[in-house]
Amino acid sequence: MAEIKKATPVKSRTRAVRGVRLAAKAADHKAAPQKLKMLITVVDRNKTEFYMDLIQSFGVNMQFCASAKGTASSEILSIMGLEEREKKVIFSVIREEEAPRALRMLEKKFATIKNGKGIAMTVPLSSMIGVSLYRFLSDNRKGG
Repeated sequence: MAEIKKATPVKSRTRAVRGVRLAAKAADHKAAPQKLKMLITVVDRNKTEFYMDLIQSFGVNMQFCASAKGTASSEILSIMGLEEREKKVIFSVIREEEAPRALRMLEKKFATIKNGKGIAMTVPLSSMIGVSLYRFLSDNRKGG
């Protein structure tokens, strides 16, 4: 007579395999995803390239700029001794941990560069569609 072996129940094998897969996934993703912020910088038109290059040095992969104009009337500008200048607004996506360093550097440059005044602020991004897009924007091409 042939010997009959008792088969392992399917349910317990599935759980074991699922456990191994979850452990492998956890090993691949050791840390939570990095949060992103939108860095908005307003500068004089002729200093736009300089500031875009500076911001890019903080791991920023996506930036765009738009033309802008101040809202102060010409009377106010003349009283304060200011000229009406064309401005550019630079929109950059930056990792949350890099944002404070970038803001400090921008503040330093605003104070030390001739005609390099500007303002900068960040706005948190709460969600994003697509893993590939997130990896590109967070300068995370390896997927960790």
